[in-house]
Amino acid sequence: MSQQDLIERLFEEQFSIAPHLLCHAPGRVNVIGDHTDYNDGFVFPAAINYGTDIAASKRDDMSVNVYAHDCDQESTSFKLDQLKFDEEKMWSNYVQGTLQALMTVYPDIKGANIAVTGNVPQGAGLSSSASFEIAILKTFAQLYELDLDGITAAKLGQKAENNFVGCNCGIMDQLISAMGQKGHAMLLDCKNLSFEDAPIPSNLSLFIVNSNVKRGLVDSAYNLRREQCEQVAKHFGKSALREVTLEQLEADKSIIDLELYKRARHVITENTRTVSALAALQNNDIESLSALMKASHASLRDDFEVTTKEMDGLVEIIDNVIGLNGGVRMTGGGFGGCIVALVPEEMVTKLTEVVNKDYPEKFGLAATIYNCKASQGAFR
Repeated sequence: MSQQDLIERLFEEQFSIAPHLLCHAPGRVNVIGDHTDYNDGFVFPAAINYGTDIAASKRDDMSVNVYAHDCDQESTSFKLDQLKFDEEKMWSNYVQGTLQALMTVYPDIKGANIAVTGNVPQGAGLSSSASFEIAILKTFAQLYELDLDGITAAKLGQKAENNFVGCNCGIMDQLISAMGQKGHAMLLDCKNLSFEDAPIPSNLSLFIVNSNVKRGLVDSAYNLRREQCEQVAKHFGKSALREVTLEQLEADKSIIDLELYKRARHVITENTRTVSALAALQNNDIESLSALMKASHASLRDDFEVTTKEMDGLVEIIDNVIGLNGGVRMTGGGFGGCIVALVPEEMVTKLTEVVNKDYPEKFGLAATIYNCKASQGAFR
């Protein structure tokens, strides 16, 4: 049964009527460029063929009733004029926060009956939360015929996560879920939200491996890393690390705390690598892309310190198989979650066998593998 068939059936079971519409928003994987987005830098994500599916119908009052199939089949109800943080059902805060943000632009929307399911693994770094937010926004845009564009939707999703949920994420996750192009990755400038699509060669697969080391960005050191970056930007009198050059950072190395220096060095060098990755992919220069992704992982491991021994191990296992034929690195916020590799299609079967054998032997955990293609955003 497809995700769309499933969500339609679940809606009918919950609300005893057929839904008015079905809506989908993809998750994403970031090929290169992590912890650069909230520093006004560059990122290089792709929307993937895993996402959030919603079935919904309009109501003529202010009530929103939500059935979340993947959150222990829980339901929640609230009124649009009485939104408040839910300490017990944390998932409902993504819905409430997103609708609160939407109402700052469209204050006259009314309620809805909603059923939601998704196949983006939660807590893996593939952005299940942004997929959820963008799906909610697309749903209400369609239900109430709002002239909501993808970039505005991305800003509203980010606003919900920053101000209501309490995670200081950047704009990347929401924007690629809204505006990704099928078969392409996107170089996104997080300072001005301009972007350029880059075709992923048809013989390459997005090979994503979940380490199954669970993480939670709100509870982790993610917010601390953001504060550290802001401290260095402030030292230079800049609004963000995007405005600081490597030469400036090196010149002040002796008067900046070593840990802060390393955090900033990662961000500044990662921006350079990310822009270089666009040219490498456009030129089908996989050897250069391989070197850039390897350097990115090393920087995230040594300077930003957001990898785990399991993620490092997965990268090594995969790198030993693909060599210069592809690239591999951790992806997402870190502290657990996934690694991403761009690999030739003909190597996928061998890679799958090696990962399934070597990873459990070394770390006592089973990996979950997602062989993905770049897919279309909800607002594209």
